[in-house]
Amino acid sequence: MTVRVMLISPAMNAALREARFDGDSPLDRSGRERARAAAGAVPETGLVLSGPSGRCRETAEALGLAARTEPALGGWDLADWAGRRLDEVAAAEPAGVAAWLGNPSAAPHGGESLCDLVTRTGAWLDSLGGPDAPGASFLAVAEAAVVRAAVVHGLRLPTEAFWRLDVAPLTLTGLSGRSGRWNVGLGRPLTPPPAG
Repeated sequence: MTVRVMLISPAMNAALREARFDGDSPLDRSGRERARAAAGAVPETGLVLSGPSGRCRETAEALGLAARTEPALGGWDLADWAGRRLDEVAAAEPAGVAAWLGNPSAAPHGGESLCDLVTRTGAWLDSLGGPDAPGASFLAVAEAAVVRAAVVHGLRLPTEAFWRLDVAPLTLTGLSGRSGRWNVGLGRPLTPPPAG
């Protein structure tokens, strides 16, 4: 049977606007308002999950979702770079940033490599399509990096394809299929239903 997994990227916050690593700061006013406005556009589903970041949990709440926190949906662990801006890290550690961008196994920040992120996300995704979950439906609010990693894993793309995938705030990416064979619907905006 087919498993449906719908991933919603969280709403905007100041850290995302500033291109900071590990942007787990609260949603900004605009992000909160857009998430509340989009609540009616969220598809109905079975189990509702949220990544553990405050940004994911706050987005789920603003969307009106009673989501269970799922640790496997944690954002990309960038350890020493957490909270810093990309331009700041690139100026201070140009070789580290070059390695991070050019080698999926590199982890110059001391956290997870890109390969580790894709493997962790893929293991979670494939666990949903196992024999114990036939015909199941899941919706999860997950950081953009987790959504990108799920697409890379689901389509069996080269890990480097991660850098070519853009996931805008408050978009829905759907995966359907089962472990080892996934189809992907990318980046549908969560827009409020028409008035009237």
